[in-house]
Amino acid sequence: MSEYRVGTGFDAHAFEDGVPLVLGGVRIEHPRGLAGHSDGDVLAHALTDALLGAAGLEDIGALFPSGDPALAGADSLELLAQAWEQVQAAGWRLANADVVLIGEEPRLAPHRQEMRRRLSNALGADPELVAVRATTTDGLGFAGRCEGLAAQAVALLVR
Repeated sequence: MSEYRVGTGFDAHAFEDGVPLVLGGVRIEHPRGLAGHSDGDVLAHALTDALLGAAGLEDIGALFPSGDPALAGADSLELLAQAWEQVQAAGWRLANADVVLIGEEPRLAPHRQEMRRRLSNALGADPELVAVRATTTDGLGFAGRCEGLAAQAVALLVR
């Protein structure tokens, strides 16, 4: 009999001038990027935490501490792949994952398929197993005021 586990993840970063915007591993032309110790990729960070949580492992901050100078500017897809190795080592495989960007800008639609491809590649998974979506807050909160972006993710694992 199969065992299933669900995990959720959330991440948020403020916009910052002078840094590139990276979402789902895709560099997007935008006047501001996201502040963060790594590349600030909220989609990859939320997905990483969802996978780790489903497997009952420590969170992204425990695995990749923001105070670690070796991780400054790190590629979040590489961190996702490293976390996924630990999840797999615990005997889990991906049933599916769903990642949602929360913010007023940028428009996600032109980049959605490439984000899906890159996130699923980091997991060695079929892109059909990783959904990438977006929503706004209709002007409410920090994301609605275009001060930053947030992301939520859910992952279903099976073993």
